[in-house]
Amino acid sequence: MLPFCGYNMGDYMGHWVDVAKGRDQATLPKIYYVNWFRKNDAGKFVWPGFGENSRVLKWIVDRLDGRAEGVETPIGVLPAKGALDTKGLDLSESDLDFLLTVDKDVWREEAALVPDHLNTFGDHTPKELWDEYHALVRRLG
Repeated sequence: MLPFCGYNMGDYMGHWVDVAKGRDQATLPKIYYVNWFRKNDAGKFVWPGFGENSRVLKWIVDRLDGRAEGVETPIGVLPAKGALDTKGLDLSESDLDFLLTVDKDVWREEAALVPDHLNTFGDHTPKELWDEYHALVRRLG
C-alpha cells in the first residue's frame, strides 16, 4: 500500500467521497479529464496543443455556465460537434471526429488496468471508487 502523509491514498480518496455525501450534487466541483496527446494512425498528435488548449478550457468554463453543448458518452460528456472553437486551426473534420469519438475498445483496454491500481490501496479503497469503475465497464459494454 502507498502511504500518503501517514495515511493510505485510499483513505485520502475516501475522505473526499465522504465530503460529497449528503450534499447537493449540483453544487460539487466538476471534474474534467483531458487527453491532449491522442495520436492518429500515423503516430502524430491530433490536437495542436500549447495555447490552443485554452479552447478546451473555454468549452469547460462555458459548459459550467450552461453555455456549451455536450454529448453523453460512456466516459462522460464530450463537446458536441460545433461546441468547441476550432476556428483558425489546421484541424480537419476527420481529425475533429477522431478527437470527439470514444473508442470503446481502447477504453476497455485502459479500464482493464484500473483494478491493479485500485488494489494497491487494499481494503482502504472506497467502495464508491469500485462502484464507479464497474459502472464504467458496464457503459463500455
